[in-house]
Amino acid sequence: MSDSNKESLRQAALFYHENPKPGKLEIRATKPLANGRDLSRAYSPGVAEACLEIKDDPANAARYTSRGNLVAVVSNGTAVLGLGNIGALASKPVMEGKAVLFKKFANIDCFDIEVNEPDPEKLANIVCALEPTFGAINLEDIKAPDCFIVERICRERMNIPVFHDDQHGTAIVVGAAATNALHVAGKSFEDIKIVSTGGGAAGIACLNMLVKLGVKRENIWLCDIHGLVYEGRAEDMNPQKAAFAQKSDLRTLDDVVDGADLFLGLSGPRVLKPEMVAKMSKRPIIFALANPTPEIMPDEAREVAPDAIIATGRSDFPNQVNNVLCFPFIFRGALDVGATEINDEMQIACVEGIAAMARRTTSAEAAAAYKGEQLTFGADYLIPKPFDPRLSGVVSTAVAKAAMESGVATRPLTDLAAYKQKLDQSVYKSAMLMRPVFEAARTASRRIVFAEGEDERVLRTAQAILEETTETPILIGRPEVIEARCERYGLTVRPDRDFQIVNPENDPRYRDYWETYHSVMARRGVTPDLARTIIRTNTTAIGAVMVHRGEADSLICGTFGEYRWHLNYVSQLLETKELHPNGALSLMILEDGPLFIADTHVWQLPTPEQLAQVAIGAARHVRRFGLTPKIAFCSQSQFGNQTEGSGKRLRDAMEILNTGSHNFIYEGEMPVDVALDGELRERLLPGNRMEGAANVLIFGHADAASAARNMLKMKAGGLEVGPILMGMGNRAHIVTPSITPRGLLNMAAIAGTPVQAYG
Repeated sequence: MSDSNKESLRQAALFYHENPKPGKLEIRATKPLANGRDLSRAYSPGVAEACLEIKDDPANAARYTSRGNLVAVVSNGTAVLGLGNIGALASKPVMEGKAVLFKKFANIDCFDIEVNEPDPEKLANIVCALEPTFGAINLEDIKAPDCFIVERICRERMNIPVFHDDQHGTAIVVGAAATNALHVAGKSFEDIKIVSTGGGAAGIACLNMLVKLGVKRENIWLCDIHGLVYEGRAEDMNPQKAAFAQKSDLRTLDDVVDGADLFLGLSGPRVLKPEMVAKMSKRPIIFALANPTPEIMPDEAREVAPDAIIATGRSDFPNQVNNVLCFPFIFRGALDVGATEINDEMQIACVEGIAAMARRTTSAEAAAAYKGEQLTFGADYLIPKPFDPRLSGVVSTAVAKAAMESGVATRPLTDLAAYKQKLDQSVYKSAMLMRPVFEAARTASRRIVFAEGEDERVLRTAQAILEETTETPILIGRPEVIEARCERYGLTVRPDRDFQIVNPENDPRYRDYWETYHSVMARRGVTPDLARTIIRTNTTAIGAVMVHRGEADSLICGTFGEYRWHLNYVSQLLETKELHPNGALSLMILEDGPLFIADTHVWQLPTPEQLAQVAIGAARHVRRFGLTPKIAFCSQSQFGNQTEGSGKRLRDAMEILNTGSHNFIYEGEMPVDVALDGELRERLLPGNRMEGAANVLIFGHADAASAARNMLKMKAGGLEVGPILMGMGNRAHIVTPSITPRGLLNMAAIAGTPVQAYG
């Protein structure tokens, strides 16, 4: 990297830490403090009630304070990764960063505490005195052997988890990577020879973990800056190193590396030479974890051992051994069961959970976050990526289960499946709202045809459908392309074995399909030749023909192209006197709850009759999510103060609804702020028929509805479920090109339930 590039990266990092406000953390209140009543509850006199409850029973601290979800990251800055002994104050950016990761990956609140105390026993005393404040302690960047002393004292004296992440976090991820590397290499822990460099905290912890996983202690050869750790050596020794001392006359790394199956490096740059790699066993496993320059660069290792399985500590090579795969989730599980410690059983559960995840199909979200990388289990994908959202549910649940089974949980969970589901919901924002839809979908077995079957998002959705629902996916696309892409994306599903394929280039049903299309469209200007061309090239038309013929129950299309282009073919083949498009409804999942927007796509300038139908359809679909619809007709006009424009059409729509009997609440016409603020609405129109905020906003113009939808999605962080095509009896849904695999799975669940189930 050039000097100018290095300086550019340096300045970018400094700007990131300084702007828009210094640092990476802030504190926010979780309770309202808007008036005197709130103040009297938050502080005096109401706070005394919580204090007395905790005095009577200390376990109540987890009920009435943040302690049960609060971790301290404690360091004295004596061994900051890659920087050494830079002192407590200079370590603060690292500790703030650790706190941010706790929040991001596991929603754990965290205080970073930097302590000017080099003496390990005094530091331990300080940490122990913090026990009333925190639910757990994460020790960080404390030099060896001091870190061993601090952790031992704290674990002996404290009744909450104390975890030195540099030791055990690294060991857990190394254990998971080693488990899978041996799986790929066809070797076992019991039989391998390990050579390790680095006798510090992380290196010793990794070796201890590998012993717990089955490696024989006599097969471990530990080297440090002075050479082999051997029996009788006096220089730079401590009890932790001595536990791995070999009875041998060999003295150097080059002496002991011969025949090694696994090299574990947690030392310094370029310690392992290519000629040493050449001495290792066949299919050697090389974990060169020094940062930023590993013990050997991967390309150098592969020059002498092309079949080597390699991991580093860097993100620009495959198999980054990163503690973030572990520490947020082991703390999450420990906190949620009130564990008194993080024991061996919990750590091994963490190892097994991480390793098993990598052997499964990769998640769509991880694939999106690491676009362009090969995420198929094998030599270059031994452990999951940090942004894989499955980590929270899988690893935290495994840890919680191990804590309960090993007897260290003070608040054991009664339903682990429900706990995992809750964790998944915290990652997948749509999970909670979609639960009733998925449950209803499991009672039916519907065939869902995807028009764009070669799209990666569709392929990942097909895999998820087969894993999570009872639906049958049908994909339109070329079999050889779908096969190759499933292989490339690490998916286990295959065409014709796991799902049906319709090949637009060569399918035995081609004649039947174009003749069906022509029979429907013959008197609408479609000739036989045009029908043949459309059915050969237009996958949306093919999918609609399949639903029309009863060969599929629902069509999902729209991952590319314009909405109304797809709607044209859907309407041609699937619209009937009873079934016709009457609006598109988008569910926006926001931080403060769900909000539905309509009509976003079907009617450009809807008539009063169409607006009334949109409201009726929206009410029916809102109930699919277990919610009670409260519909607001939205306009610049406010309860009749404008006689023309969208306000008049919305008022006329309400008059149409007033003539019938409907089991949902509707009100209007009104601006959006009035719809969402019940108190404001009551001031403007006392006695109106709606209480509180509306959860459905219906606009008199598609531009307004679409703008609201896109602003909520792009600026408010809203997650969209939809658009749901209303009025078609669940026979077709047209998505938009921005949809994600998770969004497609949600739409498949919606399509997978007969619409009659919702009345």
